Amino acid sequence: MTKIDDAAMTAPLATETIVTGHAPRTRRRSPFRRPVTSIVRHALLIALALGMLYPVIWMVVSSLRPNDEIFRDPSIIPDSFEISNYTDGWNALAYPFNVYMWNSALIVLGCIIGNLVSCSMAAYAFARLHFTAKRFWFAVMLLSIMLPIHVIIVPQYVLFSQLGWVNTFLPLIVPRLLATDAFFIFLMVQFIRGIPKELDEAARIDGAGHPRIFLQIILPLMVPALATTAIFTFIWTWNDFFSQLIFLTKPELYTVPLALRSFEDAQSTTNYAQMFAMSVVSLIPIFLIFLFGQKFLIKGIATTGIK
Repeated sequence: MTKIDDAAMTAPLATETIVTGHAPRTRRRSPFRRPVTSIVRHALLIALALGMLYPVIWMVVSSLRPNDEIFRDPSIIPDSFEISNYTDGWNALAYPFNVYMWNSALIVLGCIIGNLVSCSMAAYAFARLHFTAKRFWFAVMLLSIMLPIHVIIVPQYVLFSQLGWVNTFLPLIVPRLLATDAFFIFLMVQFIRGIPKELDEAARIDGAGHPRIFLQIILPLMVPALATTAIFTFIWTWNDFFSQLIFLTKPELYTVPLALRSFEDAQSTTNYAQMFAMSVVSLIPIFLIFLFGQKFLIKGIATTGIK
């Protein structure tokens, strides 16, 4: 018994010795390696960000320079500040610049309301309703995304001209009420498909129909997708130049992009300083919208499965 007990007591020690003897040696990383890697990575990101922001910074600096010094000095450190470029540029055109910003705001507001109402209803129909040739019409809707605006602008102009809508805001707003932006429909369809259908079934047991389910259940849960649609619609409509150039020819109806284009004069010297100053002013609404809405924008895109 004594020999057996002695063997049993020494066995773990032998095993431990073997395991310990064959244990691989771990390399210790230098304590300075991780900080250096982090510093290099952040330096590269900062340099890339500055390279991307350089045109915007140069435009802001150029708006504070005299007109004859803008293209002579490409640096972003101004020698002098001409605040008068903003006051002079505000009243340089036929109408004050607030008129053009107000026109753009009206168009943007109408487009946002139109896309939110029509695209959400169309998305609910594709995601929850069952009707004939549903997949076919969904495929047709997706194919319409690939159509460039230059293909449809001519028939649209002929139609709106016959209706007497040229030189009004109607050609720019009314199509949004008919769910013509397939991208937003697809975005909302993906979002609605992520909402459990059990909520619809529970509401249907309580006697709710499709209008009530859409308004009281689906729509409140679609806030991230609706916010994403509103932000994208604002940015795209505010920066739109081609459509507004086609349908708006009267100076009193000009929007911000058309007003900025009016600063260029082929027959005389263009005042780039005033144009850059008003360009900076036109960027402020976009900057504020993105600043306060980026949380909803990121959440809306992340929850719809769009990469």
